[in-house]
Amino acid sequence: MKEYNFQLNLFRSILRIRRIEERLAERYVEQEMRCPMHLCVGQEAIAVGVCNALVASDRIFSNHRAHGHYLAKGGNLNAMIAEIYGRATGCCGGRGGSMHLIDLDAGFMGATPIVGGTVPIAVGSAWSASLLNQDYVTAVFFGDGCFEEGVMHESLNFAALHNLPIIFVCENNDFSVYTRLSERQPERPIYKLAEAHGMKAYNGNGNNVEEVYSIAKKAIDDLRKGGGPQFLEFFTYRWREHCGPNFDDELDYRTEEEIEMGKQSCPLLNYEIKLQQQYDGFAEQKEIFEKAICEEIDAAFKFALSSEAPPPEFAYEKIYA
Repeated sequence: MKEYNFQLNLFRSILRIRRIEERLAERYVEQEMRCPMHLCVGQEAIAVGVCNALVASDRIFSNHRAHGHYLAKGGNLNAMIAEIYGRATGCCGGRGGSMHLIDLDAGFMGATPIVGGTVPIAVGSAWSASLLNQDYVTAVFFGDGCFEEGVMHESLNFAALHNLPIIFVCENNDFSVYTRLSERQPERPIYKLAEAHGMKAYNGNGNNVEEVYSIAKKAIDDLRKGGGPQFLEFFTYRWREHCGPNFDDELDYRTEEEIEMGKQSCPLLNYEIKLQQQYDGFAEQKEIFEKAICEEIDAAFKFALSSEAPPPEFAYEKIYA
């Protein structure tokens, strides 16, 4: 029963992120969310698997595709939707939009659209924990494109040199906007590059949430015992366009067959099939989840749309230079 409850929690987390993102995509066309938005549909299992291997006091940093990480770490849905609508009740006061989420209470330290931008900041968080002898792990999520940035390698080097308590999580979906990994980088496994920097590195199927959790749990446990920084590369597939709520299949940068294969590896559908085969009554439990999640999303949009826009004087707050 304990294992089943844990599996249900993993499934519900993936389902919740998927339904939230689908609703965002559905309502984006209303033109009231005035910020770019990068959806993680198809990639949810990585955020859920890794964050379930962390504890509440651990910290994470994210990138432009941040919704799944934010929600999986316990970020506030009302505050996230309000932020995307640019309202004062948003988690950044309506200043940042989709790509600048933050929730310090949940250990979500922030996101930025700059490729590789949060990687050195996350290393700084881990460096702080090491210097102050504080007992928390830092995890940072990024895409395969980060390996075309010098700061990625500098960060790996520094983390390995100082044996920092940090987990690097590469979500490899094979594309930088429309360009394949094979057209941008020579043929070699990304995780092997991290290994060459002097740290333990693993790779796995990012669409299998239990595999993600198992690899992440092993790495994080090792890290807590003094095993040094760890690198995780997970292969996944982005369903929708790089930026925006739509599908971009008509652009022909990937074939119909490839897209169909990517969708067949859906982390939500395949986990649902597995749990249905393992447990009687799972279908009924899923319906309970669907109803509760739908009600939660409805309430979050109502909260956001009933919230005030930030006053003009907000523009002068939180300015440091």
